[in-house]
Amino acid sequence: MKTSSRLFSPFRLRGISVKNRVVMSPMCQYSSRDGFVTDWHLPHYGARAAGGAGLIMLEATAVTADGRISPSDLGIWKDDHIEGLRSVAGFIKSQGSIAGIQLAHAGRKASTAAPWDGGKPIMANAGGWQTLGPSPIAFGNYPPPAAMADHDMGLVKEAFVNGARRALAAGFEVIELHMAHGYLLHEFLSPLSNVREDRYGGSFENRIRFPLEVAEAVRGFWPERLPVFVRISATDWADGGWTGDDSVSFAAELNSAGIDLVDVSTGGLTADAKIPVAPLFQVQFAAAIKQKAKIATGAVGLITTALDAEDLLKREQCDLVFVGRQLLRDPYFPLRAAHELGCDVTWPKQYARGKF
Repeated sequence: MKTSSRLFSPFRLRGISVKNRVVMSPMCQYSSRDGFVTDWHLPHYGARAAGGAGLIMLEATAVTADGRISPSDLGIWKDDHIEGLRSVAGFIKSQGSIAGIQLAHAGRKASTAAPWDGGKPIMANAGGWQTLGPSPIAFGNYPPPAAMADHDMGLVKEAFVNGARRALAAGFEVIELHMAHGYLLHEFLSPLSNVREDRYGGSFENRIRFPLEVAEAVRGFWPERLPVFVRISATDWADGGWTGDDSVSFAAELNSAGIDLVDVSTGGLTADAKIPVAPLFQVQFAAAIKQKAKIATGAVGLITTALDAEDLLKREQCDLVFVGRQLLRDPYFPLRAAHELGCDVTWPKQYARGKF
């Protein structure tokens, strides 16, 4: 192997070693029934594992039924879900990749149709459900959520821990807590969605309290030898909202809580945010958090070429490169990237005759 390639060098996280720095970013598939793995999931994730990604992160997986974005979301709120998830994790590991899963609660952005069914809120009389949030502030023209009482927050925290327990039983070695894209834990962080007047609202210290409690509870359960990631939206891209500086301070707190890596995305909290989408547009936030909060970071967002991914790592702007849409277009992007960078990597033996 070409030792000068950072993208295809291993990365150690607690007791596991990721064979390269390419991570399949969690991307919702809206292909479940009652939260269960279906025939779609194994070939979808299996192809990306066979394609050479070092870490496969399963999509946002709901820790409660009412925490689903849509009725078609993957779930981990009951033990019956474990068997199907185990089959996916097992195949990922058989290909030499690390199996990860993102645990999520959609908060006020729950109870919507799948994107190809319009993506709009589902009303109660059409099979929808009451959503939850830190405050009764709606997302855009969605119905307002019910403000969570302490009891509700305790149940959600317990659900995240139980989700981690089921993920461990299913064979996953990395979990990621979803605190981004306007979903529940992000809603607590941002002053645009959290106007509580108790100890979970108001000041920065109060707004980060519940997300930190969830992180600490999950880290306290999850085996010491295995890593925990957190995905954040580093900025709301909205006046008066969560900022890059807030993210640096929050990441430092996550570091103190034992979180191993911050997966740095942006946006999703407001329906009218002006997001300057362009190649590598979010990398600046991952770089700042890595430098200032002294925690490992993952960069994500329109990273589509091997040379760009390699350059980000060489410049020490991140530790892992999360690839999303490019892996939808090309499940074998890592194998192609290795060829472009002159690296000799292991192919599935069934495909060896097709090597470059």
